[in-house]
Amino acid sequence: MSPRRSYDQYCSVARALDAVGDRWTLLIVRELLAGPRRYTDLHADLPGVSTDVLASRLKDMERDGLATRRRLPLPGAASVYELTGRGSRLLPVLQALGRWGEDELGERRPTDAVRAHWFALPLLRALDGEGLVEVRLEEGVFHLRAGAQDGPVYGDGPAPGEADARLVLDAGTCEALARGETDLLAAVRAGRVTVTGEGALAKTLREG
Repeated sequence: MSPRRSYDQYCSVARALDAVGDRWTLLIVRELLAGPRRYTDLHADLPGVSTDVLASRLKDMERDGLATRRRLPLPGAASVYELTGRGSRLLPVLQALGRWGEDELGERRPTDAVRAHWFALPLLRALDGEGLVEVRLEEGVFHLRAGAQDGPVYGDGPAPGEADARLVLDAGTCEALARGETDLLAAVRAGRVTVTGEGALAKTLREG
């Protein structure tokens, strides 16, 4: 394995970029915030990354203490990658980058790939409170753990168990939320988001 490149600057920003500044690294972190993922799943949800680059970044992340690889027990017997505690602490960094990048999104281009769960982080920023939230979009279904301090903060598919709130919205509304053009409460009041459920989050959204 090649040695890690460094800016050789005594600055915490430079040191952080030594570890996560390479292309694709932070997007791999975004995917691993969903919990353990197989290499093939990561590759499928990172369109445009080559197999060589993905393998190299994962090795770098293991070396730098951001991710670990473990073997699942039988009958799975597959290897999965997951974030360490240090890697999980990049969530607020990604959220800050996402908020900063809202103005860069613009309208979705014909060449832009999209996955339903890529809207998880903007929706997490929009939710005020704690609880399990199921989200249904035209592109698919995923769930969020609003207010989670550790462990996976979102995942593909329906909520595992009773959700505190269920949200149904179209792609245009979700894209407007991601661009910062509207907030979730305003979208609910405008009838652009359907909210069901009896948890505190659902009640807050309906009554807000």
